[in-house]
Order: sequence, then structure tokens, then C-alpha cells
Amino acid sequence: MYDTHAEDYDKFENVERLNKSQQKREIQALLELGKQLASLDAVALGKMNLPHKLFQALLDVQSMKHGAEKRQFKLICKILRQINTESLQETIDELGLKKEDQDKNFHRTERWRNRLIEEGQTAMTEFMAKYPQAAAGEIRQLVRNANKELQQNKPHKSSRALFRLLRDIIR
Repeated sequence: MYDTHAEDYDKFENVERLNKSQQKREIQALLELGKQLASLDAVALGKMNLPHKLFQALLDVQSMKHGAEKRQFKLICKILRQINTESLQETIDELGLKKEDQDKNFHRTERWRNRLIEEGQTAMTEFMAKYPQAAAGEIRQLVRNANKELQQNKPHKSSRALFRLLRDIIR
């Protein structure tokens, strides 16, 4: 028989239970975090001081096919529920911001290189006004060589060298 004493019910009154929709949202958030972690390489994961079981599960999922991958992500979510994920999410967000900044710098450098090659002196004047520390002679020489390579359908060696030089200046 079941014991239906009031004291047994009292210990459950203070427990706050999430509704099913909230539970699903939390599980989905953990799944997204797991996928973001799985997209990182082993070196980045090693720097995050993850529990060994989670670290190994993340390494394993990177080489799996769809069905096995789905099951592995369920395991990863289960492990993530047992640990504090706030610091992990902050780290992922910081990495995302760094990547975003790198992409912006890359595209800015690429635009300057293309402008210098296409527009010539007007773009060079603007560039030198914005970045006075740049070596104008070296940039002009690389621009001339890049234009010559374009006209002769040669490999874009000078264009790549110009990009590297601009990248170092723009940083």
C-alpha cells in the first residue's frame, strides 16, 4: 500500500518545475552549444578545460555520419546538462566575435587592394591619408606589378604580396 502522509507531499511543494516548452528550449540551446563546440578543432577544445568525457565526445562526433552524429549529440547534451555551461557559452561568443573581426579586416584589406589596383593614384592618395605610416614606394611598385600581371594573364603573385603588405598596415 501507498503511504499518503502529508509530510511526504510537503517536500515536493518547493520544487519549481519548468513547463515542457521551456525544457525543450533549454535542450535546444544545449544542442546548439554542443554543435558550436563540435565545430572547434582539438586545440581550441583542449584550451577550454572541458571534462574528459565531454572532450572525447566532441572529438568523436567530428568524424561521424548523420545517424551516429545525432545520437552523439544527444550524449553531448546529456553531459552538458550536468555542468555549468555559462562559461562555455561566453567563450564561444568571444571566439565568434574574434572571427567576425578577422572577417571584417580581411574584407577591408581586400577592398583596399582591389581599389589600389583598379583606381591607381586616387586610391593611393586616400590610402596614404588614412595610413600615413605605410611605405608608399613599395605599395606603388606592387600595384604596378599587379597591373602588369593582370594584363599579361600571369599568376597574381604581386597582388597577393600587396594583400599581405596591406594586411600588416591596416591591423
